[in-house]
Amino acid sequence: MDFILATNNMKKLAEMQRILSPLGINVVTAKMLGITLEDVEENGETFEDNAKLKARAACAETNMPAIADDSGLCVDYLDGAPGIFSARFSGEHGNDEKNNDLLLEKLSGVPLEKRTAHYVCAICCTFPDGREIAVRGECSGVIGFERDGSEGFGYDPLFLVDGRAFGRYTAEEKDKISHRGNALRLLTQKLEKMI
Repeated sequence: MDFILATNNMKKLAEMQRILSPLGINVVTAKMLGITLEDVEENGETFEDNAKLKARAACAETNMPAIADDSGLCVDYLDGAPGIFSARFSGEHGNDEKNNDLLLEKLSGVPLEKRTAHYVCAICCTFPDGREIAVRGECSGVIGFERDGSEGFGYDPLFLVDGRAFGRYTAEEKDKISHRGNALRLLTQKLEKMI
């Protein structure tokens, strides 16, 4: 069964495909189908709000089951920022380098014990018949002092779990503990009862 993923982020696609394929779900993007989805204004107040906006819009446009996620990094010292603005923290959407630079700048001089943070991933799956699943996964860590590793994306080179940056985790290692992996496992449990 094909589910459309409301993103063109191929790394997110790969993560979702790895975890959902055992259910017989083939995750595709609009680009893979040769179509273009309308841009959705992410004006929700929470990760869950934004995931629902994107999933509902993609489902309505394609008449396919649609999956969307909204994820980001919440740093305790910064009162939860960048939060839902993680992808555009530096003012330029999706510029990982600038976002990481700004995060390091805002945490300059802050000791490790005060650099606690957690990744959040909210996923919504909307079906053409109106059924909907919403789940949330988290992963706790700390923000390092410099980039480490080249795996993953976003803030992964700065996000440390057990003293090791996500930028050094293999995809399989990251899937086991990441916010998106945790959310996708919850989604899988709920989908198993529905499909």
